[in-house]
Amino acid sequence: MNRYHVGALLCLLASAPLAFHLYHRRSGPPVVRFATFNVALNRPAAGDLQRELVGGGSAVARKLAAIVQRTAPDVLLLQEFDRDDGAALASFLREYLAVGQSGGDPVEYPFVYTAAVNTGEPSGQDLDGDGRSDGPGDAHGYGAFPGQYGMALLSRHPILVDEVRTFRMLPWSAMPEPQRPPHWSDEVWSRLRLSSKSHWDVPIGIGSQRVHVLCSHPTPPVFDGPEDRNGCRNHDEIRFWSDYLTPGADAWIVDDAGRRGGLPAEAGFVLLGDLNGDPVDGDARRASLQALLAHPRVQDPTPRSGGGPDAALRQFGRNAQQQGDPALDTGDFPDGPDPAQPGHGPGNLRVDYVLPSRGLQVAQCGVFWPRSFEVLHAFVDESDHRLVWVDVVAR
Repeated sequence: MNRYHVGALLCLLASAPLAFHLYHRRSGPPVVRFATFNVALNRPAAGDLQRELVGGGSAVARKLAAIVQRTAPDVLLLQEFDRDDGAALASFLREYLAVGQSGGDPVEYPFVYTAAVNTGEPSGQDLDGDGRSDGPGDAHGYGAFPGQYGMALLSRHPILVDEVRTFRMLPWSAMPEPQRPPHWSDEVWSRLRLSSKSHWDVPIGIGSQRVHVLCSHPTPPVFDGPEDRNGCRNHDEIRFWSDYLTPGADAWIVDDAGRRGGLPAEAGFVLLGDLNGDPVDGDARRASLQALLAHPRVQDPTPRSGGGPDAALRQFGRNAQQQGDPALDTGDFPDGPDPAQPGHGPGNLRVDYVLPSRGLQVAQCGVFWPRSFEVLHAFVDESDHRLVWVDVVAR
């Protein structure tokens, strides 16, 4: 078989999930594709991302858009997309997603939700112990400016904006039995917020059905000291969702509008986000993630890829020491096993999740991570995360 035929076959195989998805959109009950994608479109200073994107000339954004076009989600949560006055997001929608990239079909999202996050918001406290209170480590969520590492939810279905709940201001100290780091005084502790970015409950209307899209991006459980403040926070940011989904355990939760409690027991949902935690490997405090994946209201479709095992074998290092299935990995992180050497890291991990409620029927799912010899592999090098998608049958 010559190279032309091999390339054509690989392209055909890569397009099969999209073809299946589009077919089911046109026959039988509608299928809705939910996805999460940490696009790593964070930049050092406010306005940098806007200046990079405007005009459609960013090669990085074109590759990211090509991935979105080839998976064609109906509902997509973007993470690490700097939030400004809206110009950067509008440019990404209009000049990248709505324009065919590398042979992909344009995608359009008429409904968009974005809101303030805690990253870069000054806390007025010296949270990182460097003797100052105005650095990125002193913000309510690590960030050099307000809105860095922001989130945006894109949808082909109506977003019920008047019913959205946000939990950006919720105090960490309100959580019963939290994983409180030991080094902060009571005064500092009482002023800290739980969310490093925010937690959102965004209802979406799909036909006659309402699905709550639960969005968050907890802090990485690393980049701290022996006090493990980020590990503690990551654990509790994930635990928030278990309490939110558990009547009786949700009494401490109050949204930014003052409404108390969690999600009603009969409500359908899909939980999306880069949770920065792997249930088996890595440095996270895994108990809260394991509890969420085992929650009686949550189903875990375990999306897989061929690129995860391929990368683990090629990169080796820490990947050879892991216990988890590399086909489930969604993050391509440094693999060096020696902490004293450059390139030290946890290896590749499963950190990005699409978790439907048990009442929703899953059709198929996957992780966009082509293997190294596949044509589409060239698109995935602009972010250390992979797009994760799950198809849900709407009734």
